[in-house]
Amino acid sequence: MTSLDQFEGHGAHADQARTSSSQVRVHPDNHDDGDAYHSDSDSSSVSEHQDTRKEKSRKPGNSAFRQQRLKAYSPVFTASNVIPLLLILAIVFVPLGAAMWYASDRVQDLAINYAHCEKLASADHWSAIPDEYLDYHLKDKSYKQPQWRLSKDESQQFEDESNVCEIQFNVPRDLKGPIYFFYRLEKFYANHRRFVKSYSEEQIIGHAASKHTVKETSGQNCQPMSTHKGKIIYPCGLIANSMFNDTFSSTLSAVNGTADDYKLTNKGIAWSKDKNRFKKTKYSHKDIVPPPNWYKRFPNGYNETNVPDVSTWEEFQNWMHPAGLPTFNKLVLRNDDDTLKAGTYQVSVGLHWPVLPFKGGKYIYISQRSVMGGKNPFVGIAWMASGGVCFVLSIFLLVVNLVKPRKTGDMSLLSWNREKAAEDEKAVEQSQQ
Repeated sequence: MTSLDQFEGHGAHADQARTSSSQVRVHPDNHDDGDAYHSDSDSSSVSEHQDTRKEKSRKPGNSAFRQQRLKAYSPVFTASNVIPLLLILAIVFVPLGAAMWYASDRVQDLAINYAHCEKLASADHWSAIPDEYLDYHLKDKSYKQPQWRLSKDESQQFEDESNVCEIQFNVPRDLKGPIYFFYRLEKFYANHRRFVKSYSEEQIIGHAASKHTVKETSGQNCQPMSTHKGKIIYPCGLIANSMFNDTFSSTLSAVNGTADDYKLTNKGIAWSKDKNRFKKTKYSHKDIVPPPNWYKRFPNGYNETNVPDVSTWEEFQNWMHPAGLPTFNKLVLRNDDDTLKAGTYQVSVGLHWPVLPFKGGKYIYISQRSVMGGKNPFVGIAWMASGGVCFVLSIFLLVVNLVKPRKTGDMSLLSWNREKAAEDEKAVEQSQQ
């Protein structure tokens, strides 16, 4: 040990001795001084704890994610890689779009707007349906003009529910199955938030939901169609209350022997997943009432036999999926196997759901199916248009690159270098003068 180390060691021992002696002198004095000593000690420990907390670093952990050291790829877009990429996209998009458009174009369908049948159709004779109410997409354009006639259904209890619109339409060529029969609505805005949220999922899955549940469930409840005269409305909500209830004959009757009757079914028209969602209710018929707009369907309310079983009511299941656009189709009948032979057919439509008050439209819509679904040329056209834009951009960039090429990473094009170059050029001009 050096002399300096010895000196420091002696100094440290001396300091410890002085500290211990001072502590010995403090303790015996009196209790008040002792209390003060302990108070000082506690205060110092608290301050040390606070200092420790303050010293904790808020720096993110030393990981690749927290320190933003993850591997990244930042491509440099140059003419040599952008032009081929655009050409590849054009080569892919245009043929795919053309194939989708072709598949959609092969679908044949016909739509007839019967919303004005009560006003324009005669009860005495058949009359031609105006062209403005027709929307035909058939390969053979030589079809006969559809006709309609207004008749009465004497079995209806209410006079204003007894009108039936009989429609005759011609199919000039055989339509290969499957054949789908839809109703189409126009200008019916079912995507309003208050409308979309007005239903009870508890009722749909078969539970006997309480009044509190159907009225107060946060975010999704049946208001303002939850209860009536102290009883729960089943099914409750604005969606169920506004259900489309025009009726369609399940057979397309051949007219004057031009073809055979074509039978349709309402089985299998709902989404397959709805079989597990919609369940038979556990409510007692004494505890529930029909929605207000269903009054004419259930004029005496519910009883032991007429409470609707939503697990098998596929038209209701379809209606409970609100459409996102004001014009939409809902499947109501289908035939998956038989060909709809060329001929003239008649369908009867019970008129119960008014659309003229909101200036809407309602159609019968008969269609085939393709690998892309129904007739919808927009998707194919959009793909072809996108491919066309890519092709035009690639040609434009190619021409620009050939006419006025630009060196990649040219430092002289930086703003500060441009300013310096301009100053140098100006100085050269002045020196030449």
